[in-house]
Amino acid sequence: MKYQLSILKCTFFLIATFSVLFYSNSAIASEKVVFKYGIFRAALPVSELTSLAETGEVSQRLNFFLSQAKKEPQEVRNVLTREVNVTPVVLDRALNNQIGEFLLDRISQSIHTPSNQANRQALRSSLVLSANKDNKVSLIEIIQNYPSTEVEVEGERLIQTYDQLSLLTERLQRVLSIPASLN
Repeated sequence: MKYQLSILKCTFFLIATFSVLFYSNSAIASEKVVFKYGIFRAALPVSELTSLAETGEVSQRLNFFLSQAKKEPQEVRNVLTREVNVTPVVLDRALNNQIGEFLLDRISQSIHTPSNQANRQALRSSLVLSANKDNKVSLIEIIQNYPSTEVEVEGERLIQTYDQLSLLTERLQRVLSIPASLN
């Protein structure tokens, strides 16, 4: 009886542990974005950037930051919402090789973790999750789906990041359109 009771306790413990781990991991998403632009640094809730991207509304805090950076809200909104067409399968295949890792490292110079560690993995995850919804990726989706509670964005590099994403997907489409017999 004691043996069965200890097995039962262990089973419940394992179930509870796995439930917490899986629930916690699936719930991690970016809540705060730290925008850096030159010498300026501002921490904002992702919801404020989402509001700008979706409705054009600018919070008082975001407006202050944009004015300090000498950026127009519409310009930032355009960069955040520009979409790149790509499927999650294409992204997954393309990002799990040396060229994909190189591109992830380049893009991670603009969008990265606060510790600047595991950037490649975090960005890969965010990209695939973003494409999973509608076969499109935008910078606002990458920020929203970033798998940490905080993401840092180098504002001066946002246009460059979009260009890198576009280049990445363009090359992916070309490579993946080559017939399998030639690979």
